[in-house]
Amino acid sequence: MPSEPTVVVGHVTKAHGIRGEVAIEVRSDDPERFAEGARVFTDDGRLLTIERSHQHGARKLIAFAGIVDRTSAEALRGHELEVPRSWLAELPAGEYWPFQLEGCAVVTDSGRVLGTVTEVIPNPANDLWVATDDEGTQTLVPAIRDVIVEVDVGAGRILVRDVPGLTAPD
Repeated sequence: MPSEPTVVVGHVTKAHGIRGEVAIEVRSDDPERFAEGARVFTDDGRLLTIERSHQHGARKLIAFAGIVDRTSAEALRGHELEVPRSWLAELPAGEYWPFQLEGCAVVTDSGRVLGTVTEVIPNPANDLWVATDDEGTQTLVPAIRDVIVEVDVGAGRILVRDVPGLTAPD
């Protein structure tokens, strides 16, 4: 089990076939994350090494070393696949890992506090950052240049434009 915080990079959805492969829902943008020889931890701390992987429709099929039959693969169903944060690639300027944004205060350029980022929802066009205030009201902030003014992860603060109907009341 890693001694540092981890990040979920996949979710095992089911066993596939009789030779120990599993189907996973990929939660990583790193194309090498599931390459032959790569390693991941299960959410219960087991270290797994990838023997092979390939795309199968919308899913990725993975064969792990030591998982050789359907029974062993079935035991992985429902587990999250994680890596320590130190294994993550350095991102270009202006890009952030969701865990870096979660907990940051979101404030509009007019000074209104929208709350803190409680979740990052991945979407094909752009991610949505969920800002939740003290009363539980959620504001979905689209992660686009027209809305995000400044992100200061070190200070735990995100400045956004006050957009009527989006971040500001109509």
